[in-house]
Amino acid sequence: MLLLTGEYQHVIDGKNRILVSNKLRSQIDADEHGSNFYLVLGANGILCLYPEKYFEQIAVAVAPETTAPDEAVAFERISFALAGKVELDGQGRLLLNERLRKRAGLKDHITLIGVRDHIELWNSENWEQYLSDHMAQYQKQMSQARQVVLQKQNEEL
Repeated sequence: MLLLTGEYQHVIDGKNRILVSNKLRSQIDADEHGSNFYLVLGANGILCLYPEKYFEQIAVAVAPETTAPDEAVAFERISFALAGKVELDGQGRLLLNERLRKRAGLKDHITLIGVRDHIELWNSENWEQYLSDHMAQYQKQMSQARQVVLQKQNEEL
């Protein structure tokens, strides 16, 4: 199972590279999910890193069957055009594609966050604002989820 967690602040260097910290990389089983990544422009214009084998499974599974054929073609064109396989160098750095970086609006100070099955790259300021805007909602959902778990545990007793 893939369960990426945490937030890690970094700076994009002068050569357009970003460190993917060992704490984050160590959460990925390289045998199961691969040691390289796909860099993808995801929802809301956020750049995402998917472990290579996991992304390949998604690519095969994501055939928009419920959309019209022309919408499916457009989805495939854009999703595959805006994705690229990337490798980390020996120090765990990733070279960012300049076009994708511009499309995502990434500045020099970024925060990498683990989001279950992928890593998102955020401008640090934008990430802090997102947290501020959504913290109350998160706290409510976390409280509800905990109550569900506790209730199930009590029923099993």
